[in-house]
Amino acid sequence: MPAVLVHGVPDTERIWRAVLPALGRADVVTLRLPGFGGAPVPDGFDATKDAYARWLVEQIAAQPGPVDLVGHDWGALLVLRAACLAPERVRTWVAGGAPLDPEYVWHRAAQLWQTPEVGEKVMAQTTPAAMEKALAAAAVPPDDAREAAGRLDATMKDCILRLYRSAITVGREWGADLVRLRAPGLLLWGAADPYAGPEWGERLAKATGARLVIFPGCSHWWSLERPAEVAAEIRAHWSGLR
Repeated sequence: MPAVLVHGVPDTERIWRAVLPALGRADVVTLRLPGFGGAPVPDGFDATKDAYARWLVEQIAAQPGPVDLVGHDWGALLVLRAACLAPERVRTWVAGGAPLDPEYVWHRAAQLWQTPEVGEKVMAQTTPAAMEKALAAAAVPPDDAREAAGRLDATMKDCILRLYRSAITVGREWGADLVRLRAPGLLLWGAADPYAGPEWGERLAKATGARLVIFPGCSHWWSLERPAEVAAEIRAHWSGLR
């Protein structure tokens, strides 16, 4: 019964580096999304939200028995979707930093990426130095901001554009299926998340019945900013103590 951890945009599995040692288990699988950080893109993979969701379901199916899913940002949306599509393969889920709500309006960067031609121009101007600066401004620790920015390449940029353009109405398309969730859930949120404030976590908790933990003074990347607290909450969720 392994744990499967899923990162978001514009990250790789490195976002879990500080959490992993504190999880207290050896059966943790950290996935890297196709096209991200040099990960290969399967033949015929169109990098849409549904393609990534199907890919995650396949990764889960390859594991021995039901899994404990954990996702951040886009990884959180994919975790929720996978738990709806294959509820029998998910023992528990943890998500955060991403609303799944028809009322949510995408943040500014997402709107630019979703706009044809504009998104391409933005990506052309997004150098590693510019990405590092943007991540640092969002409270990503300096070493992690530098590492993440250094992995941004043309394939990853293209995948990000395709993913976001497929997801303009994801809250309406996927949100209605949250009633399919069977596994107990935990939501983790930064109180100072600049992309989606904690009120979206509250709405998602109400829609899913999940327990919500809000970290005061924390921005978007809670796994990097509050790794010890995050690990403690996840362990408690897994053990059923809370």
